[in-house]
Amino acid sequence: MIPTVEWKNGLVNILDQSLLPEKVEVLVCHDYQTVVEAISNLRVRGAPAIGVTAAMGLALGGQSIHVSSFEEFQREFHVMCDSMSDARPTAVNLFWAIDRMKRVLLHRKEESLSSLQQQLIHEAQTILEEDIQMNQAIGDFGAKLITDGQTILTHCNAGALATAGYGTALGVIRSAWKTKKGIRVIADETRPVLQGARLTAWELQQDGIPVTLITDNAAGALMQQGRIHVCIVGADRIAANGDVVNKIGTYSVAVLAKVHGIPFYVAAPSSTIDVTMASGQDIPIEQRSSTEVTTLHSGRSIAPEGIDVLNPAFDMTPAEYITGIITNRGVVAPHTIATMVS
Repeated sequence: MIPTVEWKNGLVNILDQSLLPEKVEVLVCHDYQTVVEAISNLRVRGAPAIGVTAAMGLALGGQSIHVSSFEEFQREFHVMCDSMSDARPTAVNLFWAIDRMKRVLLHRKEESLSSLQQQLIHEAQTILEEDIQMNQAIGDFGAKLITDGQTILTHCNAGALATAGYGTALGVIRSAWKTKKGIRVIADETRPVLQGARLTAWELQQDGIPVTLITDNAAGALMQQGRIHVCIVGADRIAANGDVVNKIGTYSVAVLAKVHGIPFYVAAPSSTIDVTMASGQDIPIEQRSSTEVTTLHSGRSIAPEGIDVLNPAFDMTPAEYITGIITNRGVVAPHTIATMVS
């Protein structure tokens, strides 16, 4: 599979997810502003992938700074960081990655400007490599929770496309599949942008893992019929008390799973945990354009012109609806998630 994001020949390459599955195209970014636009417009999405991409974009931006002092370099770089932080408000990995890139400058301020530029590239590459390692660890821990023959429901896309590679929720599924467990996956479409239909189903097909696509409103009926055995989703931000903010519709799946006695797991790296947020109620929820709801992916209108629309991109699932959180350091009860942050 083409990498979600990579540093190549001094530029940032992004797999344009807004075109999948119809087209597989790479967006070549020559400046950090193009990276900001890619994050904002969902050409790249998924909390871990957003963090990695932001770091790559800032490393790219740093190469364009030509000044004579560290103070001038830092000032221009912080302007870039502010622009990057405005791209998406909910996924904490974005701000986590920006902070890491800022710290590189702070700790290397005595070095030459050319050395600073190289250190920014190195840090971005390190963040990418760490993300893949964390995802593989998540997969290994989570696979132990899956038994042979189970059918797993997943919501939105938390796969290689949502990360630097391998995936969180889909990383668990990949690891379970590699151990020869005869699993099946049900991917809900995930309205309104259809990440489940366009991305998750496509990823699993590429890997040869059996997947069935359903509409979002079919999940409850399938649980009632005993056709879903476990739910695994990703996360965009996890509060200190174990509340989880993830793609809109996650809360509905969690409530349905609770009613039907089905385990509901969240898979996420430690970088997604935000201990500055006491609960999920404190986490900002991004509101996106009404056209995502009123038009099909092709642009065709499916609603009356001028209709009032609410389009929150995320919702909050309280900790009590979550069976466990699968991290790169192990599986923990939601109320103990803060201990995963070093």
